[in-house]
Amino acid sequence: MKKDDFSGMKVLVMGLGLSGGGLESARYLASKGAELTVTDLRDETLLAASIQELKDFHVRYVLGRHEMEDFRNADLVVKNPGVRPDSPYLKAARKIETDISLFLDLCLNLNEQPRISAVTGTKGKSSTSSALHWVLEHFHKLGDCPGNCPGKAYIGGNIKISPLSFLDQLEKGDDVVLELSSWQLGDLRGKNTLKPRAAVLTPILRDHLDRYGSMDSYIADKRLIYENQSEKDVTVAEDDDWGRSFHRESRGRPLVYSKHPLKDGVFGGWVSEPQGSAPCLARLWNKEPGRIVEIVPDRLLVPGLHQKQNLLAAALALLDLGLDADFIRESLGSFPGIEHRLEFFHENGGIRFYNDSAATIPEAAAAAVMAFEKPPLLVTGGTDKDLDFSPLARSAAYAKALFLLAGTGTEKLRKLLDADGIKYRGPFDSVEQAVSALMEIVVTGDTVVLSPGCTSFGMFLNEFDRGQKWKEAVRRLAG
Repeated sequence: MKKDDFSGMKVLVMGLGLSGGGLESARYLASKGAELTVTDLRDETLLAASIQELKDFHVRYVLGRHEMEDFRNADLVVKNPGVRPDSPYLKAARKIETDISLFLDLCLNLNEQPRISAVTGTKGKSSTSSALHWVLEHFHKLGDCPGNCPGKAYIGGNIKISPLSFLDQLEKGDDVVLELSSWQLGDLRGKNTLKPRAAVLTPILRDHLDRYGSMDSYIADKRLIYENQSEKDVTVAEDDDWGRSFHRESRGRPLVYSKHPLKDGVFGGWVSEPQGSAPCLARLWNKEPGRIVEIVPDRLLVPGLHQKQNLLAAALALLDLGLDADFIRESLGSFPGIEHRLEFFHENGGIRFYNDSAATIPEAAAAAVMAFEKPPLLVTGGTDKDLDFSPLARSAAYAKALFLLAGTGTEKLRKLLDADGIKYRGPFDSVEQAVSALMEIVVTGDTVVLSPGCTSFGMFLNEFDRGQKWKEAVRRLAG
């Protein structure tokens, strides 16, 4: 497929959405001459912002429904990753792609292909991929290498940025970081176009079992990240059972990240103390085999052992890409984190407020609670996706106070809290109600964090909408 192959082609974009892949797929394909139809189960009112973004292009819209004939007649269907592959509409399609598969396919036709680093996992994907991009961006901007560092650093994928948005800008020497969900990886099965120079797998936890049915099915999609790697590439994974299985399968060189010092002969990095209060160390395998270097600083702008692990995984990939350990460490020390992931966004009267709306599984919310030196006031709960809430219930006992948002997941959590005698307030039907309740007891020196441990469906459009509404409510009601 070439960049000008879409002229006159009948293309159907399934799932326009409010940002990311659907919108950018439509924009890119329309700009390349495709005869474009966009179909979405949401109506024109909900999609008004995206439709406005496409006002300069000729687009036919089928909204509030799908029409089977559109799928039968299209030369190409570009699906949203959230659409299940067993959709009857997709079964009628001749050819199916996603914005990620289009990007990777079109990259193969570039004279100078970018160096690609890919990140997946259950939690920590966005922080790890953003940290990778942060350091690579500094590397290219500052030219901190022998001679001049050509190129730029780009990031896209599951982080709400479609790589199609920068495809036409790519030049020689560029780096591209792709954050990939299991759904996005599953849509690449059999295409053999993802060949990352560095593949990073963040910790694996139970997630999306409502879609996959089993952990094995879920992890089977994750494994696709390294399927086409060679001995010239690197695979970074944790030193647990899943990580060891990834390293056994991958042809890429193995690098391990761990909470404990590594055994002799195992290369990678570790947090030098169980509490995570000291620097992370790494044992080099390439330049000076066996030499130990400090790779992540002890003080980070975003708190928590899990954040230090995210940055450690990114740092190991960067080491293998040829960056200097001192440069990596110094760059990571200024990494500000990302929106909706333990994001510090407001302080008033000595009270600090954090937004961790992207914590959509109980383990992530549990980690957020334990990230702070003093017990925080925790706002949590939401919609269930067939998960075990016992990790969140255990960590909730550490919180100074607990406020629950309504939802099916919250009902499961309440049973565990009641059994353990843990007090809570709510459930509340809005973040405004939760903020009003917590302001009745919060005092100077307190930390407040929204970390739901659940999906956002029902009360919010998605986790990002939830995070924005939380921040708006805090700024309005907390002064």
